Amino acid sequence: MATTAHSDRRELAVRASNGLEVGLYWSKATNRVTVEVFDQRLDEGFEFEIDGSHALEAFHHPYAYSANRLTSQSAERTSINA
Repeated sequence: MATTAHSDRRELAVRASNGLEVGLYWSKATNRVTVEVFDQRLDEGFEFEIDGSHALEAFHHPYAYSANRLTSQSAERTSINA
């Protein structure tokens, strides 16, 4: 049986409120920590990688951390394309 990226993940924490689900995961194979957010009302979600030292804070405030990550990634893309 082949191991997939998601079957390797360990759930560290999960919370749900008002149709919003937030999960904190760690992958043993890659040693990556990710936060996954799903909004049931909009049927949309996203996932981002976070440094382990900021994992719990990102779990509690995923929109603040994801906005920062997206801004950093956009700046990186702009400097690469320049």
